Amino acid sequence: MRLPNRHPSIRLRLALVYAVVLVGTCTVLLGLNYVMLYRSLYTNIQAPSPEEMAAWAAVAVHDEAFEEKFSSFQQQQATIARLRADLLLGTAGASAIALAVTALLGLGVSWFVAGRMLRPLRSLTAATRRISQDRLHERIALDGPHDELKELADNFDEMVARLEASFNSQRRFVAHAAHELRTPLAIVRTGAEVQLAKRQATPEQWRAMAHRALAATGRAERMLDGLLALARSDSGAIAGEAHDLAVAAAGALSDADDEAERAKLTITTDLRPAPVTGDPALLDRLLSNLVDNAVRHNHPGGWVEVVTGRGDRQAVVTVRNSGGPVPRDEVDRLFEPWQRLTSQRITGAGSTGLGLAIVRSIVDAHGGIILAVPNSGGGLTVTVALP
Repeated sequence: MRLPNRHPSIRLRLALVYAVVLVGTCTVLLGLNYVMLYRSLYTNIQAPSPEEMAAWAAVAVHDEAFEEKFSSFQQQQATIARLRADLLLGTAGASAIALAVTALLGLGVSWFVAGRMLRPLRSLTAATRRISQDRLHERIALDGPHDELKELADNFDEMVARLEASFNSQRRFVAHAAHELRTPLAIVRTGAEVQLAKRQATPEQWRAMAHRALAATGRAERMLDGLLALARSDSGAIAGEAHDLAVAAAGALSDADDEAERAKLTITTDLRPAPVTGDPALLDRLLSNLVDNAVRHNHPGGWVEVVTGRGDRQAVVTVRNSGGPVPRDEVDRLFEPWQRLTSQRITGAGSTGLGLAIVRSIVDAHGGIILAVPNSGGGLTVTVALP
C-alpha cells in the first residue's frame, strides 16, 4: 500500500521561513558589528600611516637607535592584533549561543504568529468538512479585520449561499415535476383499469377512454418538452445563428390561431424586422410561450397585441394581453416553474406551468433582459430585449 506523500504544513513552513530570516538578519548585523569593532578596537590614534611606516623602515636600516624604536613599534602592533583576535574569538562563543537562543525564540514566536495568521484558514477547512448537501445552511461568519483571509471566508459564505439556493430550487423543481407527471399517468392507468374491470365494455367506452389517454399523454409530452427546453436553455449550450424575432412571432401566432379563435380574441400585430443571433429553436420556443401565455391567460372576447422591432442595438418583442388583474408584487413569481397568481400549481390541461419560466431561461441564455408589467385594466405586458 502506497502511503500518501505528506509535505510539511504551511504553519511549519512559515515558522521556518520567519526563523531563518530572523537568524540571517541577526548574523549579518553581528558580522557588521565585528568588522567595525575589529577596526576600532585598540586603535592607536598616533600610529603612523603606511607611507610613514615604509619611510621608517628605510631609515631603520642605517640608524641602529631608530631601528630599535621601529622594532618596538612593530611588536606593539603585533600585540594589538593578537589582542583583537583573542577578544573576537572569546566573544564568538557567546555570539553563537546568542544566535542559537535567538533562533529558538524566533522559531517559537514564528510558530505562534503563523498559527494566529492561519486560524481563519483552519476555520474555513473545518467548515468545508462540516458542510454537505444536507448542511448548506452553515456559514463561517469570520470576524476580524477586513483582510485577504476575511475576504476569502466571505466569498466562501456567498458561494455556499448560492449552492443552498440552487439545491433548494432543484429539490422544488424535481418535486413539482414528479407531481405534475404523476397526474396524467394516473389518468391513463385509472382509465385502463376501469375499462378492464368491466365485463362488457362498449366500443364507445373504449373510444372515450382512448381519448382521455391521448389527452393525458399529450399533456405529459408537452411537459417533457418544456422540461427539455428549460434544461437546454439553462445549460447555456446554445447555437449562434441569425434569426428574426418577427418571423418567430408570426409562426407562434399562426400556431395559436385556432385557440384564439375559439376564445374570440382580437389579435393585433406590428411585426417589424428584429434580427438577432442565437438558437433558432429556443427563440421560436420563446415567442411561442409568450403568445400561448397571452392567449390562454385571457378572458373570452379579450385582446392580444404582439409588436416586434429594433431598439438601441437590440431586438425587442412586446406581448400584451387582456385578462384578470395581476398584482405587481406577484409578477416575479409568475416566472417560476408551476406558479400562478394563487398558491396552487397550474393543473389545467392546456398549460404545463413552465411557459414563463422557459421564457426567462431562454432570455438569460441569450444575454437579454425581460420585463413584465401589469396592465391597468388587467392582463400583462411582457417585453423582451435581446442583443
